[in-house]
Amino acid sequence: MISLDDALNQLVSVSGSDLLMSCGSPPRIRKDGRLEVMEGESQTITPSEMAKLLRAVLQPDEWEELQERRQVDFAFTWRERARIRGNAYFQRNSLAAAFRMLPLEIPGFDLLGLPESVHRLLERRHGLILVTGPTGSGKSTTQAAMLDHLNKTKQYHIITIEDPIEYVHKHRLSVIDQRQVGEDTLTFAEGLRSAFREDPDVVLIGEMRDLETISTALTIAETGHLVLATLHTNDAAQAINRILDSYVGSEQQQIRIQLSSCLIAVIYQQLIPAVGGGRVAAFEVLVANVAVRSMIKEGRTDQLRSILQTGLREGSQTLERSLSHLLRAGVVTEPDAVSRSLHPTEIRAGTNGPEGLTP
Repeated sequence: MISLDDALNQLVSVSGSDLLMSCGSPPRIRKDGRLEVMEGESQTITPSEMAKLLRAVLQPDEWEELQERRQVDFAFTWRERARIRGNAYFQRNSLAAAFRMLPLEIPGFDLLGLPESVHRLLERRHGLILVTGPTGSGKSTTQAAMLDHLNKTKQYHIITIEDPIEYVHKHRLSVIDQRQVGEDTLTFAEGLRSAFREDPDVVLIGEMRDLETISTALTIAETGHLVLATLHTNDAAQAINRILDSYVGSEQQQIRIQLSSCLIAVIYQQLIPAVGGGRVAAFEVLVANVAVRSMIKEGRTDQLRSILQTGLREGSQTLERSLSHLLRAGVVTEPDAVSRSLHPTEIRAGTNGPEGLTP
């Protein structure tokens, strides 16, 4: 069987984003959102080969967790060329694994095509910025770019709570302490509660997975800190409803008030197949202006879409506006073909910059 090192080499050579290995199937690579059998590898992977491969890459405690919980998240640096985020799991009582490649160098705003309004959002000293989108749409990469911008331009103490740590940040103007769930802290919620006593300016949450994490994140944002977090939703407005729907009864009105006071913006993104191969990100941005805060507080979130149309001067923009700029730039031809995975090195130079927000 092909070694993991050789498989990752081939993944890089074809500019793929993901490597999938499962018993009974040959290794497969995802490129431009499409899954293909790895070139020259028609032989299927046996259970013993899969176990040997994973034993070689997993730490002893990770292998033990895999046996006990039947799945494990992990990450490692490969050959000082890339970060690899992986998930190993059991299926039909045999092993399988998915590996995603992330560059060691964090992509910048221009490469990702982040709207100019995002630069301005990061000048805020406290509040909540949500990055949303479907699985594999590049939320972690966008977060990493935002954090890297703060690291290079601000003298902050930044704490991240991640599972696992994907992009590794170096201390620059800021001090960045990255905590991995399961190793540096037991849970997201515990790591966030501890952050109150660790003198942070910025807290990054890899994913808001449960009610306790959401509640703590809102409290941190409300008490003078900048919080960056991700959610899995299908548009910017839905992210707000996802948070509100986590609460029931009388708690919901209280959380409406809390969220309306601390929300800065919601950034939603999708990946679109680009002309000539690769993918490019399209962004929707909902900036929490007075009208947005009022709608959240009064339970009129069904009207938030209208702000995306009228809030251009504050930095809001619709996904359709972003797509239209990509079309005019000749970067994409099929704006509705949203891909399902991200490989940052595939992203073309963005065209969603300042000109994309001119009213």
